[in-house]
Amino acid sequence: MNFWKTAVCWAVTGLTTGLLLFALCSPGRADVAAEEPKYVALTFDDGPKGRITETLLDGLKERGVHASFFLIGNLAEQYPELVQRMAREGHQIGLHSYDHLAPLTGITRAEFDRQIGQSRTIIQNILGGEREMMLRPPYGKVDDNLRSWCGCPMVLWSVDPEDWYYQDPAREIESVCSAACDGAIILLHDTFPETVEAALEIIDRLHQEGYYFVTVEELLRLNGVEPQTGVCYYSAGQWK
Repeated sequence: MNFWKTAVCWAVTGLTTGLLLFALCSPGRADVAAEEPKYVALTFDDGPKGRITETLLDGLKERGVHASFFLIGNLAEQYPELVQRMAREGHQIGLHSYDHLAPLTGITRAEFDRQIGQSRTIIQNILGGEREMMLRPPYGKVDDNLRSWCGCPMVLWSVDPEDWYYQDPAREIESVCSAACDGAIILLHDTFPETVEAALEIIDRLHQEGYYFVTVEELLRLNGVEPQTGVCYYSAGQWK
């Protein structure tokens, strides 16, 4: 009886050791262990846009992804429940002017206050209190006055598939996935169904390539960057 117990014990031990060695020496496991994590920030301008933004939020929630939304003030007024949902589900909320009719360059201080001050107040009221928000300047245009008046960091981008122009999911997916790199800030617009379709496929494809999606705030923090007022951030490693 003792002989058989000993034989079984050795057999189980040998099998367990063999499986452990196989797992540790597997090329796939070694690759995963050695690979550095890659982070990108997915950003959306010009919303919220009703059902289109709602569909996007559903897809982000399903995938466990947080994004950054730069909102139009007058649309935030129309869809306060979407702004509240963004905050509740962990997305970053930023400013993108009140009506997006023109750049914020070459304007008076009064007009700046209408576009940004008013939008900031609207969003803070929707969310129930003061909060720090970054600014994405409309059309990506910045001047010295805007740097002086904005009172916050500004976010531009390093990857732009021009989804607002093409409205072609296949093109947008290929454009973003081919240009994505660690630390990238990706520009999209949650105002087109085609962009929502593309964005969710972009997430799925880049996830398979080992990318993690974070907000702009998180992206900068992960790279040891402390955002400064009046500075424009194009990626985690490029600003001016």
